[in-house]
Amino acid sequence: MHTRRRRLLASLAAVALTAAAAAPAAAAGHVAPADRTLPADTRFYVDPDAGAARQALADLRVGNVADAVRMGRLATWPQAIWIDNGTPAQIGAQVRKIMAAARLTRTVPVLVSYFIPGRDCSLYSAGGAQSSAEYRAWISAFAAAIGDGRAVVVVEPDGLSLLPKDCAGNIDPTGELTAQRLADLKAAVGLFGAQPNTSVYLDAGNSGWQPVGVIAERLVQAGVGQARGFALNVSNYWRTDQNTRYATWVAKCIWWSTRGPDWARGHADWCASQYYSAAAPNDGQPGNAVVYEDPATWHWTDAWFDQNVGDPPVDQLAHNVIDTSRNGLGPWTPPAGKYTDAETWCNPPQRGIGARPTAATGLPLTDAFLWIKTIGESDGSCKRGTPGPADPEYGTVDPAAGAWWPDMAHWLAANAAPALTVNPALLP
Repeated sequence: MHTRRRRLLASLAAVALTAAAAAPAAAAGHVAPADRTLPADTRFYVDPDAGAARQALADLRVGNVADAVRMGRLATWPQAIWIDNGTPAQIGAQVRKIMAAARLTRTVPVLVSYFIPGRDCSLYSAGGAQSSAEYRAWISAFAAAIGDGRAVVVVEPDGLSLLPKDCAGNIDPTGELTAQRLADLKAAVGLFGAQPNTSVYLDAGNSGWQPVGVIAERLVQAGVGQARGFALNVSNYWRTDQNTRYATWVAKCIWWSTRGPDWARGHADWCASQYYSAAAPNDGQPGNAVVYEDPATWHWTDAWFDQNVGDPPVDQLAHNVIDTSRNGLGPWTPPAGKYTDAETWCNPPQRGIGARPTAATGLPLTDAFLWIKTIGESDGSCKRGTPGPADPEYGTVDPAAGAWWPDMAHWLAANAAPALTVNPALLP
């Protein structure tokens, strides 16, 4: 091996294996504020064993230096760690190990709980606990392992936006499964929220999914009042400005329907949504929204909130975090008429990483931009309405949901907007 390449290998290995240790230290004895805020200078934990770090070394072994450099840069940035399998004892050990590493580096880990019974309607990302009792024991072990350490927890991606009653096949005709899901989510929020330095964000889908009033009502039912707020855009591609605007409406709708005028209490379904337009005048009553997603018309929704809700105190509104791991180029627009179901959320082509993880968002309700979805993991074996098994966009069968896909990692990193660089926090 050439001397230059050997040196590069050593450098990339050092980046990949010491990223967490190199993160700047917080002030000694720092304790998070009681309101669970994330200070603008918060440093998030970098996992030295993340997929990008391992891919950098794999690329170097076969001589793909450019690819290795790209993955080495990616490996310097913090990404969430998904906790999605194992016994309570195993989960406890895993989380304690992460928390210990974060304490040594004076950083804050971002953890994702993903074990809700019946997750993903038993489709691409099927799995999770077999019962509520198993789930709650699992969450209890998870929360206890965090202890009094500083952590961010995103609770159950898609668990609230895709309730059992939303699944195809009428799997919940009595509503019992949906009621249990809401109770399980509320229990999880309560267990994580009981930890003194944990900032809890209940997943709420994204700006292109549930209407504002629908998700606001579900968040209330699932205990968002016990959390710091909610998370948006996990594993999705909607632009950050769309999600932050949507998040503001959701937060105001929660406030209006729980703390607003008496006549509005319990009526989150009256809130105007992202699908509201001049084509459907809305006087505050349910049933007047239309599916109309063009953000250029979202000023009508702004007008509804200005007229009906006004400006509630910021300290009374639910905060949010936004996943920017894959939204640098926004959502994919498939060729017109090509697919019966384009599955635009599923491994869309030519996408890119978005804004870097930071708690300095400059937005009063957005606590952080985070990379929650693991960059380089597949969304599932997409068929886009075709018989399959191959994904017609790639001509091959996509890896299973959650499986590492080197090509996807490289595509997302190469198309990053802004361009991907080494995390400056790790530079001398």
